Amino acid sequence: MVQAVAMTRNEDGIAAALGILKQQFGERFQTGAAIREQHAHTTTWIMNQPPDGVVFAQSTQEVSDIVKVCAAHKVPVIPFGTGTSLEGHVNAPAGGISIDVSQMASVLEVNAGDLDCRVQPGVTRMALNTHLRDQGLFFPIDPGADASIGGMAATRASGTNAVRYGTMKDNVLSLEVVLPDGEIIRTASRARKSSAGYDLTRLMVGSEGTLGNITEVTLRLQGIPEAISAASCSFPTVEAACETVMAVIQYGLPVARIELLDALVVKAVNGYSKLSLPETPLLLLEFHGSEAGVVEQAETFGTLAADFGGSGYAATTTAEERNALWQARHDAYWAMLALRPGCKAVATDVCVPISRLAEAVVGANEKAAELGLVAPVVGHAGDGNFHASLLLDMDNAEEVANAETYVSWLNERAIALGGTCTGEHGIGQGKRPYLVKELGGAVDVMVGIKRALDPLGIMNPGKIFP
Repeated sequence: MVQAVAMTRNEDGIAAALGILKQQFGERFQTGAAIREQHAHTTTWIMNQPPDGVVFAQSTQEVSDIVKVCAAHKVPVIPFGTGTSLEGHVNAPAGGISIDVSQMASVLEVNAGDLDCRVQPGVTRMALNTHLRDQGLFFPIDPGADASIGGMAATRASGTNAVRYGTMKDNVLSLEVVLPDGEIIRTASRARKSSAGYDLTRLMVGSEGTLGNITEVTLRLQGIPEAISAASCSFPTVEAACETVMAVIQYGLPVARIELLDALVVKAVNGYSKLSLPETPLLLLEFHGSEAGVVEQAETFGTLAADFGGSGYAATTTAEERNALWQARHDAYWAMLALRPGCKAVATDVCVPISRLAEAVVGANEKAAELGLVAPVVGHAGDGNFHASLLLDMDNAEEVANAETYVSWLNERAIALGGTCTGEHGIGQGKRPYLVKELGGAVDVMVGIKRALDPLGIMNPGKIFP
């Protein structure tokens, strides 16, 4: 298990930057201990490494001004959206300045005819969809947490809708970015396709704040479907559920969401969300389309599921029932914590080819049992992505050591199966050793890009690269 480590601090530079930024931003520059800790990692077991100061920026120009001060004094810059990331992305291992963009939260432009919009990075997913609703549009990427759009772009986020609508890399048309020297660039136009030079948009999406600060995002939108149907289906084994997923994808059924919950997760959500689902592996699904289309999709899935022992299949178009099911899924993290009160959750994710999903999930369950760990599994099964959440007593040294063994094994197992050590959480601090194991010499190319754009190494240091 990889822990955060401290890096060398530039004390003189930090002191100089603190004085300048305090003078420039007044009350929007904070150095109190509590607020600094809130702007470091708080969501998993990774230690909290707070910045030396937090600036609440209100415009692209202000972000540029902050970065120029930091560059002049060789001080680290750590972008901050809502802080929901899980791999230590917002930690400040060398100290520095956190740029909080929560006050940059405007929807700047909606082009309904082109199905796109332009937003500031602090806009959250839920706020954006509330804004779009009366125009019959929505933004489909749903990571569960009400994350900021800038943070979702920076970590190349995904979520429950990925099987139909793709991930952030598929839905970002263009970015405005402040580079490490303070220069402001736009990576592309609003055109749906382009052959104009390098794809800087894709380079920045998933760069985790190591190449620049995202200050605007242009997004693809979708029309709200005429009809939506949700369904749940229980299975005797994880293998049967995963084989059903593979059959659905191979059949070409246009399912919008298909989520896997193992038996332990179902038990947890039953208790937390007051449901009465059979406590066996479960698939949660959602179908989008016309009234007739969603009925046909639901019936087709029922037939496929029956071939693999699916039972208790039930579909609904009632918004209240749909929302209850998906809220239970989104609350799964908190539900799992309730299985071991007082524990800490170590959340990790991997992604494998769908044909290897059953093998990977079964192996993950067996390995956890072998090590005596409680590690419920939930996943975006439609694209082979799943999450294991280890529920740990952090005061139990043997348990923590076993967890370290498990996380390492799971990452290496996913890579061995032709997959990746992270499907949507990013590398951050927590998964740096596995990047080289997965990509080998390609990491050297990434390092070269990082050095070319950020020769001072001030942009979110200590992330991605070992």
